[in-house]
Amino acid sequence: MKSQYDVIVVGAGHAGCEAAAAAASMGARTLLITMDMTKYAQMSCNPAMGGIAKGQIIREIDAIGGYSGLITDRSMIQFRMLNRSKGPAMWSPRAQCDRSIFTLEWRKVLEGIDKLEFWQDKVTRLLIEEGEVKGVETMMGIEFCSRKVILTAGTFINGLMHVGKVQIKGGRMGEAPAYGLSEQLAENGFEVGRMKTGTPARIDGRSIDFEKLQEQPGDMEFRKFSYLDYEMDYSAHRSCYIAHTNLTVHSELEKGFTDSPMFDGTIQSIGPRYCPSIEDKIVTFSEKEAHQLFLEPEGLETIEYYINGFSSSLPWEVQYNAMLEIEGLENVRIFRPGYAIEYDYYPPTQLYHTLETKPLKNLYFAGQINGTTGYEEAGAQGLMAGINASLKIQGDEEFVLGRDQAYIGVLIDDLVTKGVDEPYRMFTSRAEYRILLRQDNADERLTLLSAKIGLATKERVDLLESKRALVLRFIDFLKTYSIAPDEINGFLKRVGTSPLKQKMKLIEVAKRPQVRLNELIEEIEGLRKIHKDCGQRAGEVVETVEIAIKYEGYIAREKLMADKIKRLERIKLDENFDYERLKSISTEARQKLTRIKPGSIGQASRISGVSPSDISVLLIYMGR
Repeated sequence: MKSQYDVIVVGAGHAGCEAAAAAASMGARTLLITMDMTKYAQMSCNPAMGGIAKGQIIREIDAIGGYSGLITDRSMIQFRMLNRSKGPAMWSPRAQCDRSIFTLEWRKVLEGIDKLEFWQDKVTRLLIEEGEVKGVETMMGIEFCSRKVILTAGTFINGLMHVGKVQIKGGRMGEAPAYGLSEQLAENGFEVGRMKTGTPARIDGRSIDFEKLQEQPGDMEFRKFSYLDYEMDYSAHRSCYIAHTNLTVHSELEKGFTDSPMFDGTIQSIGPRYCPSIEDKIVTFSEKEAHQLFLEPEGLETIEYYINGFSSSLPWEVQYNAMLEIEGLENVRIFRPGYAIEYDYYPPTQLYHTLETKPLKNLYFAGQINGTTGYEEAGAQGLMAGINASLKIQGDEEFVLGRDQAYIGVLIDDLVTKGVDEPYRMFTSRAEYRILLRQDNADERLTLLSAKIGLATKERVDLLESKRALVLRFIDFLKTYSIAPDEINGFLKRVGTSPLKQKMKLIEVAKRPQVRLNELIEEIEGLRKIHKDCGQRAGEVVETVEIAIKYEGYIAREKLMADKIKRLERIKLDENFDYERLKSISTEARQKLTRIKPGSIGQASRISGVSPSDISVLLIYMGR
């Protein structure tokens, strides 16, 4: 063991694992400190990765050179592409994973990175000198020094769990909390808040009557999250199942409201709006007679199921009795009840876009302590914190993604600029340029940027160039090949579109909404040859081609809009600018600009409470 490192990462959840892997892969001597080395990237809630907008984030992490996509592929037991009925901007990959395999695969990856070392312990204090973090001290009294520290402690800092009237100190069921850090950070000028999240009961699959439930199988074709070239094992897959609550279930739950920490004032922190507890749902949506539940398998070799949609902090007996009234769960056995957990977080307006903190130099925050919720959001922040900590050590330019470049850019800009008043979850609706930020093109957007900073490997760059070449071959053929009516009219009739009256470039046929490129390929020999040359990447290439030709106008329009907005991003603001001098700006705007210290006019324009007229004053002051 060394006593001096370049980077220390505190916590080995999804944020910590990505942060440690990125920093070490970029050449920084890195130490990952965790309380339990058997729980790397533990799936504390449901055993799934991806989903609406979250799937795009996983693909972005992979395109940059992170590992969440790769690990998801290795542990996948079901795949679904969500929102296929909508446009490609909304398509979002989602995978059920084997929880145990997921953690084991992360451990294999981390232990294979040369410059990464490990220490099992609890960090109790930061080493701080003259406003700069110099390392950490652990519960064992050991001091580790470093040039940068990345704090990714998730729900463990002052964590407190609730099951009815019972309170249990911890960051996760059966695991101890971390004390001391919040108090020290508050002494050093940080604002500290409290948030809440929760998790449902885990149940015994042998006690479920699946015949009474609706089966939800995955897609017939497994798709990869990672852009790396390897074969997937399609033999291992499991279905999920859909159940529903009813009025009797709701009545049983209501019996525990007097003992609910949600309703008796015990829990005062804010929980996630888009993943509420079951008791919260039946109060907020009192007119609904039923709520949908998803029974998700925890893995291939276990009988444990996760009952998604039934998160609760009610007394365990109330939870159990209510479950017995759900069709299909009349004989259910539970392994452990659901619970709520409160934990400390630090409002993210105290961060730069690099995720370095403003009050203390050399300290970075990533994950739930920034007020986010979700494995994907945490992993993305960890990746960016690890990258930027490493770049700063090297004296290189920071790596910050724009809102038009990645959902990761939207995520971090929202946190730093707007802050949070409830746990933040990514949605496609948060991005202004959704047609640019698709799940199919994350490699095109990000891999070369990552290669420039030394993270994305030559293998990734070569695969990207190969994919681009195949896409161009498809498009060039479609643009140059003239198709005669007698060659194609039979196919056009079958798919329900008007026949040709004269020769036409094939691309005009491919643009028709009724024509699927996969089906068109079967009709044209030249397309079949290119498709064959794509090998196992054929599905990915064809999808990219089809989106490029059918949405060409939308893509061009969004790029134009993004370029216009970028002009405001180029107008930089001094971090130490005295906004109180500008009396023409509203009081609220002056206060928020002073607190957040935006780095550009573009960022200032996105701060809640800063109006367009306030931005005009700033532009006039700067001679614009």
